[in-house]
Amino acid sequence: MINNIYKLKSPKYFEKTYSELDVDKDVIVRPSYLSICKADQRYYQGQRESKILDEKLPMALIHEAIGKIIKDNTEEFKPGDNVVLIPNTPTEENEYISLNYLSSSKFRGSGFDGFTSDLVSLKKDRLIKLPSEINFKIASFLELISVACHGVSRFKKIANDKKDILGVWGDGNLGFIISLVLKTVFPHSKIIVFGKHIENLNLFSFVDETYKVSEIPGDLAIDHGFECVGSHSSQVAIEQIISLINPQGVISLFGVSEFPVSINTRLILEKGLTILGSSRSEREDFIEAINLLKNYPQMISYLNNLVTDFIEIKNLNDLNNAFNKDNNKSFGKTVLKWEI
Repeated sequence: MINNIYKLKSPKYFEKTYSELDVDKDVIVRPSYLSICKADQRYYQGQRESKILDEKLPMALIHEAIGKIIKDNTEEFKPGDNVVLIPNTPTEENEYISLNYLSSSKFRGSGFDGFTSDLVSLKKDRLIKLPSEINFKIASFLELISVACHGVSRFKKIANDKKDILGVWGDGNLGFIISLVLKTVFPHSKIIVFGKHIENLNLFSFVDETYKVSEIPGDLAIDHGFECVGSHSSQVAIEQIISLINPQGVISLFGVSEFPVSINTRLILEKGLTILGSSRSEREDFIEAINLLKNYPQMISYLNNLVTDFIEIKNLNDLNNAFNKDNNKSFGKTVLKWEI
C-alpha cells in the first residue's frame, strides 16, 4: 500500500512524499493528535548544525503523538482502539542498559521518520492502549510526561530519604510537568520553582513557592535539584543548584544544550553531590504516566494550562503555520489534530 509521509525537506519547507507500507505486518496506526516539541522546532527552524541537518533531512518530524488502530496483524488491539505511540525504537536488548539509552536504538523524528504521515507501522510493544476517559489533547504529549516520570523514577532510586525541599529550575513546559509529577509523587515535599518569567511562574499554582532566579533569598537551601532549562542558560541554573543544594543531594539534569556547559567540580566534590542525567523514556514510563493521570485526575486540570494552541492540520500550509505559531511563544504546547 502507498503511504503519504509529510517530511521536512529543508528548514521551513515540508514536502509530501510516498512510501510503500506493508499493511500485513505488525500494527497499522493512523495518527490523530500530535504535539510539537522544541526538538522538532530546532529542525524546522534550522537551528541544528548544518552537518546534522544534511544527514537527517528529509525527515518526518514529531515524536509526541497518539493514534487510532486501523489494522493489527498481531491481534493485540482492535480496530478503533486509541493508543499512544512510543517513539523510541530499540533494535536489541541489554541486561544492564535501558532501551532508551542504547546507542543502537532509533528515535522517531530524530534520525528516522516521526509521525507526520497518513499511516504508521509499529511493533505492538511500541503502542499502549489509552483509557477511554483520557483527554486526547493532553494525551498527545504523553511522551513528554513519560520523560518526567522516567527522570523522577531514576531519582527515587538513588536519592537519600531527605526530600523536604525539592527545587526545580525552569519555568517552561518541561519544568511545569516535572514540578507537577514531583508534587504528585512526593506530596509532602516542598516544591520550589525557579524561573525568569513571572507570567509563567504564576501558572505553577500547584507548587509551594516560586522565585525569579534573580531574586532568590540568601538563606534558602534545597535537598535536591532538577534542571529543566537547557541551552546556554543551563550553566547558570546548574551553578545556582550547586550553590543552594545540601550536601549529598542529587542534581537531576533534563535540559538539552547544543554547547558544552562548565560546572563547579570543586563544590560538587566538597558536597559529595550526585549528578544524574535523564533523557527520553521507555514503555514502563508511558505506563506510569498514564497511571498517574488516571489515579490523580487533578493533574489534568493543571496540564490543560499547557495547551495554548489547538490547530487542525488539513494540508502542509496548516502544518507550516502551526510550527511558525508555536515558535512565537515561550510557554505552552501546540497540539495538532491530524486531519491531513
